[in-house]
Amino acid sequence: MNAAAELGAELACGLTPERTPERAELIRVRGLVQGVGFRPTVWRLARRHGLRGWVANDAHGVRIHVCGAADAVDAFAHALSAEAPPLARVDAVERVAARPLPPGAAFEIVASIGPRDAGAAADAADTAVHTGVVPDAATCAACLQEVLDPFARRFRYPFTNCTHCGPRLSIIERVPYDRAATTMRSFPMCAACAAEYRDPTDRRFHAQPIACHACGPRAWLERADGKAIAVDALTTLDAVDAVCSLLQRGQIVAVKGLGGFQLACDARNEDAVARLRQRKHRERKPFALMARDLGVVRRHCIVSDGDEALLTSAAAPIVIMQVQGGAPLAGSVAPGLCTLGVMLPNTPLHHLMLRRMDRPIVLTSGNRADEPQCIDNDEARARLGGIADYFVFHDRDIARRVDDSVARVVAGKPRVLRRARGLAPAPLALPPGFEAAPPVLAMGGELKNTFCLLQSFGGRGQAILSHHIGDLESAPTHASYRAAIDAYRQLFEHTPQAVAIDLHPEYLSAKLGQELAASQALALVGVQHHHAHIAACMAENGVPRGAPPVLGVALDGLGYGDDGGLWGGEFLCANYTASVRLATFKPVAMPGGEQAMFEPWRNTYAHLLAEMGWARFTMNYAELDLHRFLTAKPHALLHSMIEGGVNSPLASSCGRLFDAVAAAAGVCREHALYEGQAAVEFEALVDRRTLLDEDDELAYPFAIPRLKASRLPYVEPLAMWEALLGDLILATPVPVIAARFHKGLAIAIVRMVDKLVQRRCEEGEPLTTVALSGGVFQNRVLLEQVLQRLEPLKLRVLTHARVPANDGGLSLGQATVAAARLLMKESAPCASASPD
Repeated sequence: MNAAAELGAELACGLTPERTPERAELIRVRGLVQGVGFRPTVWRLARRHGLRGWVANDAHGVRIHVCGAADAVDAFAHALSAEAPPLARVDAVERVAARPLPPGAAFEIVASIGPRDAGAAADAADTAVHTGVVPDAATCAACLQEVLDPFARRFRYPFTNCTHCGPRLSIIERVPYDRAATTMRSFPMCAACAAEYRDPTDRRFHAQPIACHACGPRAWLERADGKAIAVDALTTLDAVDAVCSLLQRGQIVAVKGLGGFQLACDARNEDAVARLRQRKHRERKPFALMARDLGVVRRHCIVSDGDEALLTSAAAPIVIMQVQGGAPLAGSVAPGLCTLGVMLPNTPLHHLMLRRMDRPIVLTSGNRADEPQCIDNDEARARLGGIADYFVFHDRDIARRVDDSVARVVAGKPRVLRRARGLAPAPLALPPGFEAAPPVLAMGGELKNTFCLLQSFGGRGQAILSHHIGDLESAPTHASYRAAIDAYRQLFEHTPQAVAIDLHPEYLSAKLGQELAASQALALVGVQHHHAHIAACMAENGVPRGAPPVLGVALDGLGYGDDGGLWGGEFLCANYTASVRLATFKPVAMPGGEQAMFEPWRNTYAHLLAEMGWARFTMNYAELDLHRFLTAKPHALLHSMIEGGVNSPLASSCGRLFDAVAAAAGVCREHALYEGQAAVEFEALVDRRTLLDEDDELAYPFAIPRLKASRLPYVEPLAMWEALLGDLILATPVPVIAARFHKGLAIAIVRMVDKLVQRRCEEGEPLTTVALSGGVFQNRVLLEQVLQRLEPLKLRVLTHARVPANDGGLSLGQATVAAARLLMKESAPCASASPD
């Protein structure tokens, strides 16, 4: 039902703006508009413009009946978007004529879910399920000022918040969103807090986590060994300030943060950082940092305007930035990298911890490697007792585990690499064509998992992408995944008609999806991995459901292909319902299967064997250290495995190509200690002068022949390998090699795009849009090179920004593909596409 029909019952009196100097309207505001101080903002705007009426929450957003001078009503309606509260997101402001209100009436804040008159009694039985749960938000400037003001009643209170900041997703347990439905229900408001809560002129009006020293949660310090602490020996203030002294003394402290426990130590203390690595079993993966303020960040990183905007946003994510040649940090903070991931304090507790800390601290998730983050006090004592020397506990329970979000500015645009605290679960508006989409639950992938709830309401389609769950291979993470799905379905009252899964038969997410579909008699929709990547990119960029197909370039580690093989470097003709493979990277064996993901040298050997054979490699390159290294390995066994097809599946993987090249150059050759390590460290070595100034003729070349069996064009790296090995003979610096590889690969990708676009144009089926997706495109050097070189082709280029390009965005693509297929019942636009 549209807004005019829905509200038509309230039209009366036969009065119109043309017959009276006043105007009355019913206004519906949709979006993230509940729990963010929107109603008091409306109340203040109405009073400013001299209007009368009421504002109420309902199941679809905020509803307003307003009456007054016509120009004042127009100005008021415009201000609803222009002056919305910081955490609000206005998706639509719908206006229809309404009956006038009596002269002299006031403007009131009321609670309602149905049609009402201005003076009717409130009915708060239901609130904003359909408007979305607001993400947790970093401490706002007003609250921080109070926390630091010795004359404010919340001076040094570590749980200060208001409607503009504080916990949301991490404390909500059910809907409607009120205090009783959150983990704050154990803390009855004192008289002073209750007065603020009821006052529409106060920024804490209906702030559900409102608290103070007198009535709210408290924090305390414990030793991991259980012994007593003389806090006054560490500080003259309180236990939270004592943490600073402990960090400065080289201690490791477990801190109960917003969405889980974190492990902290002094980032300039090599011994402390090394101990944390050893105890946490995290050998090389970079640690995230937290700094007191931008001044501290700038001593260690090059901070662009885009970086600063990300750091100081309400989401306050970890921001990946280039290292500044200033004060040194411990070498083991981010080994092998030229970037640091830094965030600013996101809670008053963190601000208070760091007031006296003039250097960054390591602040990493409170867990051992490959385990989920602790959220419960007793669980933390048990699991982190062997890692932390001290604990900072508090007694506000965490409803669900929420990791820190991660972002990076690439090609001048902020891009989310991990969507979690501060960003999830804000709904994503779906493009035109999904208005009538049936509800879909998409299960995501195996690594960097998220799931997605797709639904339609109020004439609009939306996708609710979950917070980052992680890698499902860990049993505790898998259990957390199942619990999160149940919680989201309850929070958003989501009853799916279909379940979307990846095609890989061994993905735990796919197996769970099959169980859910079978047990609840739901439709099961399998979506090819790389098609889902491209669909996610299309959906994020607003491509309508009925739009012509795009040329999708999906580059990642591995994904199950339509043919049952392993794909990872794909050029697809795709729309939401179907995709056809137009070109690929050269399929190369992965000796040892999954083991090749953790031992990059295996990929080097397989590539060299595929390109030139061991005899030729030995004849021409026996003098290389690479040859000596591979000779010492069981290469004869690997050769027989590859020849016999024993545990050596072929994979057209761009990610494994990066592994192979990096290992050949001596980067992360023996073991990868975290996913993508070889590619990440290889990117970090790129020589910028070579990349930007050296002639393209010196970039490593790739050919584009055709596969014999399928006749698909493919990216052939033989010439690249010959050039790279030649540079190794000449002792060319590795940073130059890295730059030439990245540049050459970008050139090859753009050449392939150009060839495919030209061919389709000749066939009368032009492709005018290119979508870039997959985890490889989180490589800043490669993405910027590809974007720059695509510009002359005059194509529309889609990339990711709000949704991760990696598998964290996969579930959004699965959901849109499933919904489109259910709506269309066929896969038309690409059905006749052919690579020939």
